[in-house]
This record gives sequence, structure tokens and C-alpha cells, in this order.
Amino acid sequence: MHAYRTHTCGQLRPADAGKTVRLSGWVHRKRDHGGLLFIDLRDNDGLTQIVIAPSSPAFGAAEKTRAESVIRIDGKVVERTADTVNANLPTGGIEVQASALETLGAAEELPLPVFGEPDYPEELRLKYRFLDLRREKLHKSIALRSKVIASLRRRMIEQGFTEFQTPILTASSPEGARDFLVPSRLHPGKFYALPQAPQQFKQLLMVAGFDKYFQIAPCFRDEDARADRSPGEFYQLDFEMSFVTQEDVFNAIEPVLAGAFEEFGQGKRVTKAGAFPRIPYAEAIAKYGSDKPDLRNPLILQDVSEHFRGGGFGLFAKILDANPKNAVWAVPGPKAANRAFCDKLNAWAQNEGQPGLAWGYWRKKSEGLSNVDMKWLAASLQTLQSQGRMEEAEELYDQWFETYEPVGPALAKIGSKKRALELYQQLDLTHEDAVFFVAGDPAVFYKFAGQARNKVADELNLSDKEQFAFCWIVDFPMYEWSEEEKRIDFSHNPFSMPNYDHEKFLKLDPGDRETIENITAFQYDIVCNGVELSSGAIRNHKPDIMIKAFEIAGYGREVVEEKFGGMLNAFRYGAPPHGGSAPGVYRIVMLLAGVDNIREVIVFPFNQQAQDLMMNAPGEVTPKQLKELHIRIVDQPKG
Repeated sequence: MHAYRTHTCGQLRPADAGKTVRLSGWVHRKRDHGGLLFIDLRDNDGLTQIVIAPSSPAFGAAEKTRAESVIRIDGKVVERTADTVNANLPTGGIEVQASALETLGAAEELPLPVFGEPDYPEELRLKYRFLDLRREKLHKSIALRSKVIASLRRRMIEQGFTEFQTPILTASSPEGARDFLVPSRLHPGKFYALPQAPQQFKQLLMVAGFDKYFQIAPCFRDEDARADRSPGEFYQLDFEMSFVTQEDVFNAIEPVLAGAFEEFGQGKRVTKAGAFPRIPYAEAIAKYGSDKPDLRNPLILQDVSEHFRGGGFGLFAKILDANPKNAVWAVPGPKAANRAFCDKLNAWAQNEGQPGLAWGYWRKKSEGLSNVDMKWLAASLQTLQSQGRMEEAEELYDQWFETYEPVGPALAKIGSKKRALELYQQLDLTHEDAVFFVAGDPAVFYKFAGQARNKVADELNLSDKEQFAFCWIVDFPMYEWSEEEKRIDFSHNPFSMPNYDHEKFLKLDPGDRETIENITAFQYDIVCNGVELSSGAIRNHKPDIMIKAFEIAGYGREVVEEKFGGMLNAFRYGAPPHGGSAPGVYRIVMLLAGVDNIREVIVFPFNQQAQDLMMNAPGEVTPKQLKELHIRIVDQPKG
């Protein structure tokens, strides 16, 4: 017999009854039922119930065994009676009657329990991560991560991609986040950087003639933690392709992602490969208030400025008059025409740091047309007016306003009842629906409008949660104006190819702000359920276009040559058109596992302060190590 086990704890079935077996694992739970001891024995495969009778030689050792001790048991498999079968366990049809028990690794008193899923402080969970990882839900999420990576790798190889590993020690570059720096012992005063992404290396692989590259790439960024972002390191499915258009990139990665989500999505619907919607950036902002929209939410934002322009509700009229860029956007609230709900949303907006959320709805005054909705009214009015039956149309108008009246300052004071009705007709709403308004400069308020859209949908349970809804966000602006620095800067990926005539681009005046801010790029994001999975682009592979692109953003030729000289020189020796993307592995697994915090799918994550509480990192090093690296620690001045 094997030294530790003949079977795993998830393997035995009623067909194994009568066998003598050996199992090893952790004491998940121990119970005393009238003298009989029951132990749920757990390993990576599952649970098996162990029964120890007082007459068994194993009984004395079992009595002393603590939860989470590692034990080995020998015993006989017995089929359970019908009334004791546990249908929730794959092994629930059997139990093992123990004849011997040996403790292989005794456990001390636990700082946090493994049985059950109690809510413990994250700092404690991270300090004892090796215990936390034994808990069922987290254990399954980490195992899922491994399966997802294997699936992604298999699907990429099946599509003809070749896996490469790019360097971990590289040069620092002025990309989005801060670099992690590594001092060089052999080159005093100089530093390596851990790669924020394999961006330059994967492009150089295309220049080297490797047509389709991918890797499950480790990336390092010294940035603050968020629920969907781990500080320090993360992994992404990094890939690049040569001689491709934007559509070729989409067609390559959609089957990989859709296939993985279908494989591990537990039956939820998944957007089919080849059918991911393409949404221009400007449209995403206008319709959803976000460049990572959750398409499970059916609500669409609309610009309703014209209904308030030139008078009516004074606040909105003043806002619209103050700046031609200002606007009023509407957020529909289906079946929410009541004061309590509107007040609740207004209070939420104030808690979000906003002055409030204007609202409106229609209140019934009489029974006249109370069994008729606005869509019927709009169709009837259109028919009467097209037939020249104006008196009947006016009469129908009057009957409607005798039955309903607009409520809420924005709607009631819009300027006329007719305007209020036309606004609702634009939004395709009925008198059972409420509407919420956000006003000002859309460039400032669009994110809040998007939050309001999601809040309304969440409160009204409008989103279809039984799906993974993918889309592409395309046509990102190449540049944006930095109000803080009073200059043009890159808005997304500086290595992207501008979607602009190349000859005209080379002649652009860097001071022509209006033209520059309207240039889009071949940049795209993959979004699923409101989570950005990746950014990508068709790359700028032409040295003169790249130098010009950086010049517009305020970087001189010498800066580009110094920081990106390796890639730029490579492009001077024949570079193919190429593009790619890099979906985040942790975010993919987070969606599939149904968790909201990315640390729930990382084996050994940092805390919010980028600390590893289990290994005490970052930590101090010895004076000898510092001397070898030619580094001296300087105390920060007090105060």
C-alpha cells in the first residue's frame, strides 16, 4: 500500500464499498455524535467522511486531533444508508470506517478558521494566506485561474501563435505608471526596470519576423491598489501579430476569449466570437458615460439639451447659455415614477459629492386616459397630424394633460407641458417611468452620468446578470489636452498608429490644438460586463510618424531616440505593419469566479499598501547588500 494514500478525498463512490483504503488530508471538521467521532477529511480533490468508533484503535488519536491537522487514516469503505446520504458531496454516498490514524502534521490553534466562509479582516487573511487558501471558495478560484490560463494557452497555440518569454530586467521608459527599479551591482549608479508590459519586446519580435507571438506575461507597475487592480505585479495574455488590420486582431482574439468564457462560465450566455459590438469611444461616452460600458445594463443616456434651451427650467437654461459645450443628459428610470425612488437617487448623488440629481415623472390627476401610455399617444398624435386633423390632435393633447401632470422642478418647469411630453417621447418613456438629469460640461460630468446609469439599473434590477457581455471600444482619441500642464498629451497608447492621413500628419503644426484633439488612433479596448480586460492597438511602425507623434505631445526627437532607440532603430531596418493586445488574466478569472476583488484570484497578493504581510515584503536589507549596490539610505527630513 502507498505510504500516504490509495485514493484522494474526492474519489470514492458506492462502487468502492468493501475496499480497504488509505487517505491523507486535513481535518476539515470534527464532530462527536454519541460516542462516534466523525471527521471530514479534505484534500485538493474533495471531502470524505471518516467514522471512528470508540472500539477502533484510531479513536484515541482522533480525540486529540485538532482541526487542520494533517492525518493519514486506514479504513474500510462503507456505503451509507439512504437516510444518511449527503447529496451535496460527490463522496456523499460512502464513508470510511477508520481502523488506524496517524498525525502527519499537527496544527496549533488557528488564527482564523478554514471551515465555513466567515468574513475576517483582510489583513489577517493575507498574513495567514496559506490558511486562507484552504477555504473552499478561494481554493476553487485559484484552481480556476490555473485552468483558465491553460485554456487560453491552448487556444492561442491552436490559432498558430508561438509562445515566447521576454526579458524581466529591462530599461526604464516613460510609460503610464511608475517603474519598479532594480539597482545594478556591475554598473554603479545605473538601474534596470521591471517591465510594465512587454510592449517594445513584442514589437521587436514582429520586426524579427515572428508572425504571431504570445505569452502569459508578468507585468510590474508601482501603482496604487484598486478592486480590479493589484499593486506590484499582474499577468496578461500578451499577443502581437504582423501584417494585420484592426479587424484581423479582433478576429484572432474573440474566439479565444469567448471560448474560455463558454468553457468556465457555468452556463451563462457569452457574446459569440465574431459578434462583439464595436463601439466608438465618443459613442460609448455619450450613451453609457464610460469607455468601459456594462452592456448588461439596458439603459441609454441621451442628450436632451434642446428641450431646455432658451428658457423654462432656469438652472438648466443658464448652464446651457454659459458655454456652447454644456449640455443636459437624461438617465431613464423605467417603472420608477414615484417620489420615494427619486429622493433616494438624489440622496445617493449627494453622497457621491454631487449637488444632487434632478428628476421628473408624470403624476396621474384623473382617470381620463390613465389606461393609455405615451407611445400610443405619440403614434395617435402623429397619425392625426399627418391627416390634417389638428382639432382632434389638440383635443387629445388636452385630454392627456387633464389626466397627467409633470412633477419635479426640471420637468414641471421645462418651459411648457408640450416640451415635457416631447422629451419623454424622445426618450421612448411612458408615464410610469422617471427620468434623471445631469447638466454641465459633458467632459466633466460624463463619468457621474455613467455612475447614475448603473445606479438606476442596480436599484431597479434591470441588468441581466446571467451573461458575459463583450464589446470593443474603438476610435480612441490619439491626444488630449492636459489642463493641469497646459499642453497636448497622449490620451492612450503612445505607440499607436494615428488614424489620419500620414502625409498630412507629418505636416501638422503642434499648436493646431483643434485638429490634433480630433485625431483618433487605431486603439481599442476589450470590455466585458463593465470591466476593461485589455487595451491594444495597431502599432506605429514608421519612424518618421513615431517621431512626429511624440513631437506633438511635447517630446523632442532626442528624447524618443534615447528612450525608444532600440525599437526605433529596428523600425529603420524594415518593420511590418503589426498590432496586438493584452487581456488581463486576473480580471478574466475575477469575472469567471464571480468575485469583486482581484485579490480573491491571486495566490499571494499584496495588501492595499503594496505589502506582502506573510513574507514581510518590502523589507530592509543588510549594509553589505547596499554597499555592493553602491546605494546609501538617506533619512527623510523631519516635518
